[in-house]
Amino acid sequence: SGPRTAIGEIILPPVQPGSSIMPGKVNPAMAEMMNMVCFQVIGFDEVCTLAAHHGQLDLNVWWPSFGFNLLFGMTIFANGVRAFTERCVDGIEADEERCGYLLEQSLMLVTSMTDYIGYEAAARIAKQAHEERRTIREVALEQEVMSEAELDKVLDVKPMTDPGIPGRAL
Repeated sequence: SGPRTAIGEIILPPVQPGSSIMPGKVNPAMAEMMNMVCFQVIGFDEVCTLAAHHGQLDLNVWWPSFGFNLLFGMTIFANGVRAFTERCVDGIEADEERCGYLLEQSLMLVTSMTDYIGYEAAARIAKQAHEERRTIREVALEQEVMSEAELDKVLDVKPMTDPGIPGRAL
């Protein structure tokens, strides 16, 4: 992915110069670092598993290896989480303009209209919007199934996260 590909709904804080093959791109370096830490900790866990399996009854000569890998794994994981939080998570921002665009383009918005115009009409609108690469709002306005004011209420995504039917008080 790059600055103009994939979903692009979040902006990561830059922690190093851009990509060596794509100037201007912010690499997800801290997320990649966290993956590497997790891979290493998984390896330490496997050593602990093998050390525990190969012990003989009450005598396990592998406890030093078990203890070292357990404690070192916990240490590097804690350090990794701390660095990831400080240098990535705390600086993540939502690209509100991009999020708004993606929401407006989403065909799922039609679900909030079904209680007002019926399933069949909503399905026709969704199908046409998809085939013509248009928004639900554009097609609904063209077909005059609801007024612009009604669509503003029904297609408002904030109430869709609350219980009930969006725009019920039309």
